[in-house]
Amino acid sequence: MKYIWVTFQKEGIHRYPEALTDPELEDVKFLGYDHRHIFHFRVDLEVKHDNRDVEFIQMKRWLESLYQTETLKLDYRSCEMMSDDLSVLIKDKYPDRKFKISVSEDNENGSYAEYE
Repeated sequence: MKYIWVTFQKEGIHRYPEALTDPELEDVKFLGYDHRHIFHFRVDLEVKHDNRDVEFIQMKRWLESLYQTETLKLDYRSCEMMSDDLSVLIKDKYPDRKFKISVSEDNENGSYAEYE
């Protein structure tokens, strides 16, 4: 199986409301307030042949076009939630392909999911 991959990044603001009230999260209580990250995305898409089945640059431009606002206002959305939201759009544009999505905060910590 062959995949191509593209990356892009976007500034965003989110929060983790439970951090304000859950005693188990006391040491990260600050996450309950709005805070900024540079969210890094990587999408790996299954390709059917090895001669530009999906052109990297076109795919990257399309993905970036989905996030037109200067700063994403994500409310309580986690990296996992952002990945699932994006997966719906990718499934529509590239049906019948497996793909993987990675979303990280500041390219340090994040999520990874595989979709079919």
